[in-house]
Amino acid sequence: MDAQNSAFLVRLDAVAAETETLLDRLLAATPAAGELSRPARLVEAVRYASLGGGKRFRPFLVVESANLFGVARSNALMAGAALECVHCYSLVHDDLPAMDNDELRRGQPTAHRKFDEATAILAGDSLLTFAFDILSRPETHGNPAVRVELVNALARASGLGGMAGGQMLDLAAEGRFGALTLGETDVRMLQAMKTGALLRFACQAGGILAAAKPAQRAALERYGAAVGEAFQIADDLLDIEGDPALVGKQTGKDAVAGKATFVSVLGIAGAKARLSQLVAEAEDALAPFGSAAATLVEGAHFVADRHA
Repeated sequence: MDAQNSAFLVRLDAVAAETETLLDRLLAATPAAGELSRPARLVEAVRYASLGGGKRFRPFLVVESANLFGVARSNALMAGAALECVHCYSLVHDDLPAMDNDELRRGQPTAHRKFDEATAILAGDSLLTFAFDILSRPETHGNPAVRVELVNALARASGLGGMAGGQMLDLAAEGRFGALTLGETDVRMLQAMKTGALLRFACQAGGILAAAKPAQRAALERYGAAVGEAFQIADDLLDIEGDPALVGKQTGKDAVAGKATFVSVLGIAGAKARLSQLVAEAEDALAPFGSAAATLVEGAHFVADRHA
């Protein structure tokens, strides 16, 4: 590993550690002001689903995009923690028997296996709603208008026209509601919603926190869109070529389930070529920020080169 990659991983790990500490505090057993109680089993399940695992790449993108504008790290970490709650909720629900029916997540039993389906559903529900609790707090930003914009943007990325909508398209693509054949454009839309929307928000959030100029926000959104698609292509490739021990979950399930993936429409070689193109697009999007965006550029390469 060269010095540049090593420095990148140090920054990535630092954000992961800070996010872990913050979530540990926010998801403690003690009720917050206005809450009546936090049931012990639900707290345990929420903490199981959100602590002690993952690279925290989404909070990292929030922190590094905000860092371009000198936003206080504490503000960026709060926004990143909210985003991570949405991400972790989505994993809990995606793993359910009604969805992907997975038994392993990050090398550990999935939430519904560790607890039960009802508890897992409620843990996911709790994480999703708690994300907006976090964004609404003055600790996230002193300006209420900024907090409202963050809430709006994350809601759009998470819901009907974002991640949840993408999951519905994914289920339809499996043929659950009748035979369906998707082309490359269809798959790109599906994955832009299911996976890309939250990654795009991660980059948007830095610009929102900074009240950045429209051109700067547009550049970050272009970067986020490229990274989001690259992340999904890398994930699709890992499902075929990855080591389950490193990936932390069963591989080879996409083809068996008949999922619409970039590999299914582009082939392995085509998917890898598209991945390289997306890294170049991500770099180009960040060009206006110059050397200040070097860590985000490394982030695009990290996504493309990951093995887990």
